[in-house]
Amino acid sequence: MTLLFEPQPPVLAKTSAGDEFPVRRVFCVGRNYAEHAREMGKDPDRDPPFFFTKWSETVVPSGEPIAYPPSTSNYHYEAELVVAIGKGGRNIAEENALDHVYGYATGLDMTRRDLQFEARDKGRPWDTGKNFEQAAPLGLIHPVSEVGHVAKAAIALTVNGETRQSADVADLIWAVDEIISILSRFYRLEPGDIIYTGTPAGVGPVVAGDEIVVTIAGLTPTVTKITPAATS
Repeated sequence: MTLLFEPQPPVLAKTSAGDEFPVRRVFCVGRNYAEHAREMGKDPDRDPPFFFTKWSETVVPSGEPIAYPPSTSNYHYEAELVVAIGKGGRNIAEENALDHVYGYATGLDMTRRDLQFEARDKGRPWDTGKNFEQAAPLGLIHPVSEVGHVAKAAIALTVNGETRQSADVADLIWAVDEIISILSRFYRLEPGDIIYTGTPAGVGPVVAGDEIVVTIAGLTPTVTKITPAATS
């Protein structure tokens, strides 16, 4: 039997140790900071955690420019703490959840906000607003053996040097161990899965020419430059 075409190569994320982390799936947690939930018009005290996904090929390394995507006029940044899963499991107990973490990184959940809101208002999936090419810039993954577990650390985002988001990952409504435990009830987590844990308040639009920098204390920043829309 002959392959009709060559399969896509695996997506390999860089680690601070110089290794390559094969990305399997990308899970994202929606509205996981109280102030961001409020700016999206939702009540954080009532909403349980919910998840959406992106393709693995949406992941691009820090420093690689990304093109302004098609079919949007409201392209938003969202700074996030990213968790890299190193050990699989299903129905993971909360007290064991951190044993499944390989490491942590900074990242961006880029969003076509107008398409997301249009889908949300019609009760439709968010795919066109969240899951598109180059929608998940990712910094170096730092192993737990190097940085420990990131439970309290300043998180910030700047656009062209101006601070737009500033918070602490301790402000997460659902902490990393809770996220892993809850997510594993819906899916068997596997090595190579990564989880974008949610963004603080202060999301907003960017245009071609803007440079976005995400910082989390103790981790390598994610630096992303927006280029004009691709023509092909």
